[in-house]
Amino acid sequence: MAPYETEDSTGAAQADDELRAERRRKAARYVVPVAVMGVAAATIGLVPALADSGDPNLPKITAQELINKIAKSDVQQLSGTVKISTDLGLPDLGGLESGLMSGAAQGGDGSSADPSTKLTELASGTHTLRVAADGPEKQKVSLLESGAEYSLIHNGKDVWGYDSKSNEVYHSTAADSGRAEQHEAPATPKDFADEVLKSVDDTTSVKVDGTAQVAGRDAYRLVIKPKQSGTTVGAISIAVDAKTGTPLKFTLTPSSGGAAVIDAGYTQVSFAKPAASTFDFTPPKGAKVTEGDSLDKANRADKGDKITKSPGKDTPEELGKNGFDVLGKGWNSIAVLDSGSKGGLPTDSASGGDLGGFLGSLGDPVSGKFGKGTVFSTRLINALITDDGKVYVGAVDKAALVKAANAG
Repeated sequence: MAPYETEDSTGAAQADDELRAERRRKAARYVVPVAVMGVAAATIGLVPALADSGDPNLPKITAQELINKIAKSDVQQLSGTVKISTDLGLPDLGGLESGLMSGAAQGGDGSSADPSTKLTELASGTHTLRVAADGPEKQKVSLLESGAEYSLIHNGKDVWGYDSKSNEVYHSTAADSGRAEQHEAPATPKDFADEVLKSVDDTTSVKVDGTAQVAGRDAYRLVIKPKQSGTTVGAISIAVDAKTGTPLKFTLTPSSGGAAVIDAGYTQVSFAKPAASTFDFTPPKGAKVTEGDSLDKANRADKGDKITKSPGKDTPEELGKNGFDVLGKGWNSIAVLDSGSKGGLPTDSASGGDLGGFLGSLGDPVSGKFGKGTVFSTRLINALITDDGKVYVGAVDKAALVKAANAG
């Protein structure tokens, strides 16, 4: 079916505050609270491109009407299977990166069932998730592995994580911790669509580009493209269920071309009410149970840290409120922070030994008015760490980071 002539970036950019508030208010909670780990975690949970079976003949709709349909979608109950594949272009460290990230998440005292540990596994490769939701108080996500399964269950005030491989259980109390909103991580196409639509402004082109069929359901294709140059984001495609307005598939392709960096979509979905037993959980006999709330508070008390909101899912404006300087606008926004490490990272053998040489091999040395530094790149998120300890990070190319550092 030919693309509709309904480009409506102006209307999308002028979506009023009431519409945005409604989207946030009505967004169904499909994921239980988990610890979000910085910029990398913000790009996790996207699914491989799914084969479309035909272009259904649907009534024409404008981009603004489709955005409104997503905002008004109030699906509270569903179950299905999501396939996840992420290709950020991270270097192959032979599994070392998973160990490092998991260790950082656990602080050396955690559990293999801690959600922040399991979340890092989605940073690369292909994974299959089973998801279920019954309103804001009941959700379940299961990561299916070879011969094992990891489940994250939210039922009322309780949040349970269970790793069948190690027979370990992680438990926290969402209602008592007061951090459910801060710990929320995206894992379904709707989660990602909600975040992207918050960023639609006059730097963005939005249009309806034909139809598709995803997981056996008719859908419209909403295509979002940055108008700005210098961003690593090429285009975002969202398949929106024609009946319910629920995003069924989310695909992000890079400006550099090639395969999708991140892609999220259902292979099977039902909007019927899941069985109540889906969300029941009792720790198996002999399982090691870790109480997450008490452990988290103890670790933070030892470190003297305050609980702060993760920058992983914030808008540039919110980042600014949380202690980050933000340069640029829209898709070219760059977060700036001071690592406090004068002299930067050791990226050569002379200053850092074997570790310095290893880090140097992962980055590209750059220089400018700001001095010297190293750029660490993925296909989506890039970061410049200067020798005076400043960090510039965003979905922008290396030249944009150097320009920002020079201006700063």
